[in-house]
Amino acid sequence: MAENRNPLLPEKIDVRRSCPGCEADRLKEEQKGIPYKNLAYIWIVSLCTAISITSLFPFVYFMIRDFHIAEREEDIGFYAGFMGSSFMVGRGLTSVFWGMAADRYGRKPIILIGTLSAAIFNILFGISTTFWMALAMRFLLGCFNCLLGTIRAYATEICRDEYRALALSVASTSRGIGLIIGPAIGGFFAMPAEKYPSVFAQSSIFGRFPYFLPCLLISIYAFGAFLCCWWLPETLHTHNDLEKKKLDPSNVEGSSDAEEQDPSCEVSILKNWPLISTIILYCVFSLQEIAYSEIFSLWAVSDKKYGGLSFSSQEVGEVLAISGLGLLFFQLLLYPRVEKILGPIRTTRLSAALSIPLLASYTYMAMLSGLILHIVLNLGSMLRNAFSVSAITGIFILLNNAAPQHQRAAANGISMTAMSISKAFGPAGAGALFSWAQKRQVASFLPGDQVLFFMLNLKKVGKNNGANKETNIDQEKANTEC
Repeated sequence: MAENRNPLLPEKIDVRRSCPGCEADRLKEEQKGIPYKNLAYIWIVSLCTAISITSLFPFVYFMIRDFHIAEREEDIGFYAGFMGSSFMVGRGLTSVFWGMAADRYGRKPIILIGTLSAAIFNILFGISTTFWMALAMRFLLGCFNCLLGTIRAYATEICRDEYRALALSVASTSRGIGLIIGPAIGGFFAMPAEKYPSVFAQSSIFGRFPYFLPCLLISIYAFGAFLCCWWLPETLHTHNDLEKKKLDPSNVEGSSDAEEQDPSCEVSILKNWPLISTIILYCVFSLQEIAYSEIFSLWAVSDKKYGGLSFSSQEVGEVLAISGLGLLFFQLLLYPRVEKILGPIRTTRLSAALSIPLLASYTYMAMLSGLILHIVLNLGSMLRNAFSVSAITGIFILLNNAAPQHQRAAANGISMTAMSISKAFGPAGAGALFSWAQKRQVASFLPGDQVLFFMLNLKKVGKNNGANKETNIDQEKANTEC
């Protein structure tokens, strides 16, 4: 005899048992104290994506020289520029795709693909025998660099609300440390047969491929990250719309995600103004960040008669290393407390505002010398990096808050594409600006290097105004109301 069923009663389905996102939410609610294990995953993945970006810079000049593609020595820099930009071009072309894939298939598969591809393409880059092979490997490495946007979305979802700022701070700090460790690996381990002949013979693989060892070390780390992430808990909710409609709210203890809403209320990601304005803010900041990175190095090594510091490359490296160490302590110990008191918007605005007088003071540092110069410059560099990463971490928080979970990775992918395009223009613009500034040492208005830091501050003021506008937007309301 058929059972009597009332078709008007909703069928009770326990979606938590089959949804990895709900299981992650349950474990997240049970967490007590700082989630060190999850923060370790975030650190490992963020470091993996960063060290691959900059590891080639110390040896790319010699690599291009050995390919014999440049007819004159003056042309080496031209080809090296293509080699450096190929990674950003590849990442810019594919970041949106990887973000959409992470929203559809989950964060974990994309992170596994990113770490494994980093291991493979770094090795292939290290054993490249022609310029075009090396260029293609860097381009493919950028195309499969799907980690940064995905891990930012993951960091927002894997930790409780009170530790969300700490998780994004860990991601930013790990990325910053990776940008320092990467060049160190490339500088110390490139051409090992020449630097360490007692350890590496010329007839060995490291003698025949002089740039293979640093790439191999990075690949070993990336493969280790791939193995670690195999046990990474998934955070994406996999409920389909039918399950949501059939779900009896009285049969579920609490909502698994406040962002799960009726699809009829869903706002297009391109019509989400809080998100788009935050991405614009991120692009302006990224352009200013990459421009500062190039201008600072050029300014520090330029002659004092041009307003520079007459530093050697080693002295510049020491300043960057000290500021990187200070950044590590600041982000892990101080930033979460500052963000908890002020919130991400005020933290971003305050960081941008304090950077303006700091950058303006750089020009006058050239008047100092000796130990005082090194102390003041290191202090200024540490403060500038602290303000910079505080601002970008606040932007990460705003960006992830502005997007619902099912669009969060795609939103990060769009931001990565826009950021990559911005950074592609940054070095060329900064180099042209520096060259122009060198030619106007006796100008009546902003002579010499004063115009450099004035232009950097113009970008900073634009970013600060953008942060001011964000204070008038209720992020949560914009994304949860129809």
